[in-house]
Amino acid sequence: MINKSSFNHRRLKFARKRRGVTIKDISGKIDITTRAYSNYENGQRVPPKNTLELLSSILDFPTQFFYLDDPIPLDTSCVSFRSLARMSAKVRDQALHAGQIALEFSKWLDSQFDLPMSDLPDLRNYEPEAAAETLRSEWVIGELPIKNIIHLLEAKGVRVFSLDEETQDMDAYSFWQDSVPFIFSNTRKTVERSRFDAAHELGHLILHKHGDASGKEVEAEANRFASAFLMPQGSVVSRSTKFTTLNWLISAKTFWRVSAAALVRRLSDLKIITEWQYRTLSIELSKRGYMKKEPNAIKERELSKLLPMVFQTLRQDKISKNDIASDLGVYAVEIDKLLFNLTLTQMNGGGASSLRTKKDRSHLKVVK
Repeated sequence: MINKSSFNHRRLKFARKRRGVTIKDISGKIDITTRAYSNYENGQRVPPKNTLELLSSILDFPTQFFYLDDPIPLDTSCVSFRSLARMSAKVRDQALHAGQIALEFSKWLDSQFDLPMSDLPDLRNYEPEAAAETLRSEWVIGELPIKNIIHLLEAKGVRVFSLDEETQDMDAYSFWQDSVPFIFSNTRKTVERSRFDAAHELGHLILHKHGDASGKEVEAEANRFASAFLMPQGSVVSRSTKFTTLNWLISAKTFWRVSAAALVRRLSDLKIITEWQYRTLSIELSKRGYMKKEPNAIKERELSKLLPMVFQTLRQDKISKNDIASDLGVYAVEIDKLLFNLTLTQMNGGGASSLRTKKDRSHLKVVK
């Protein structure tokens, strides 16, 4: 709720961190000293109206944003970050603050809809490969390839959001908040890489819910889980050959919808190919540039199935994305970046009939 008489200095710091701007940079833009600006952020002084309007313009947040209650807190110690070693503090902070906006959007959705409840088991005592097999069994997937991992995750109660950060150093991150699992994925990666990232974060959610979600060991465990979850052993063994060629690899990867590099790693882990074959194929993939530009690539990016249904229903109630943004004190573009940049065209069509608001006391079901 907006309190128009009380400026919230914590919101100012939040906005600056979200935009990746330093105190020195922003104080220079509004022509005051860093100390004077810091007084605004630490609550010792309230910026004059004209200064706040200038800050609003620079940081690209409506002035009402700075009169809202404190943002929903996020315990960063429980956040799993993929590729943390390559990530700058600036990029990490931008992504985390985007996550906090997503938490407020998610809270808004919960006030309107009965969304799918979490169906993620706690498999902390399992080896990653066994956890992947167990989860496939519990979700009745068997050995089938996962056609769309975002749809599957949403059907199991995971809140999946996109990140549109302009960097290649951030892949994805995840966390639990009030018993709800969240996954954020960088949409600037290849589809194959994004699918593996999502499976990797799923591994963190079920393997490391009650422990440290960072470090080389847990990252390795999440990688092993993702590999086994996307490429189940029985399926890979039955379809592979010891005389693996690059052409076979590029063709076969489309069955599991994974990268060529991920498939060759899986073949090596299962001892289907030798260490020498693994190195030879990896070198060949690298020489041809296939470590960055995926061969035989998936062309259509996987998008949310839940969110278009949500907005289709809201539109029937004459509630727009701009209305939601106004409630959250942000511009609609801030929400777009979290929602796979949904457009009205993408929101047309069926699906809304299965979604009802809380007043109807029914549940939204997402078919994977």
